[in-house]
Amino acid sequence: MPLVAFTDLLSKVPKGLRLLGLDPGTKTIGLAISDGGFMVASPIGTIKRSKFTKDAKELAGICKEREVGGLIMGLPVNMDGTEGPRCQSVRQLAQNLIDKAGFTQPIAFWDERLSTSAVERFLVGEADMTRKRRADVVDKMAAAYILQGALDALANQSRAQESEPSPPT
Repeated sequence: MPLVAFTDLLSKVPKGLRLLGLDPGTKTIGLAISDGGFMVASPIGTIKRSKFTKDAKELAGICKEREVGGLIMGLPVNMDGTEGPRCQSVRQLAQNLIDKAGFTQPIAFWDERLSTSAVERFLVGEADMTRKRRADVVDKMAAAYILQGALDALANQSRAQESEPSPPT
């Protein structure tokens, strides 16, 4: 059950638990957490990547501490919609979390095209951050951007389902 279609994610997350957004990169994994109502994403930090078992253990600790019921992983789809080696790497990370680290939370993917560049533009233009400071926050901000996009899509999905007419009885 852990790998689920994005549209099925909310039905698999137990009530009262939150979603953890991940922006997996080659050097770090950006992290963001949702509120309990799945409305707002907040950046919480990064994991500096090392050995898989160490990274998975740190991630599992965060999931327990933050009461995480599901994960949304940013999927770096190419601009033309195809999946390249980076997508394969993210999918493999998710599979390893399930197979090797025993994660039982449902995991869904979210197309993260342009998330890092959107965050970089904001940090340079609006926040006027230095290059050093941007390097410290861009991964967790990208995770929040990814998670917020997913939360907004899930909210739209829920509204659409609620407004569908009931079948005649």
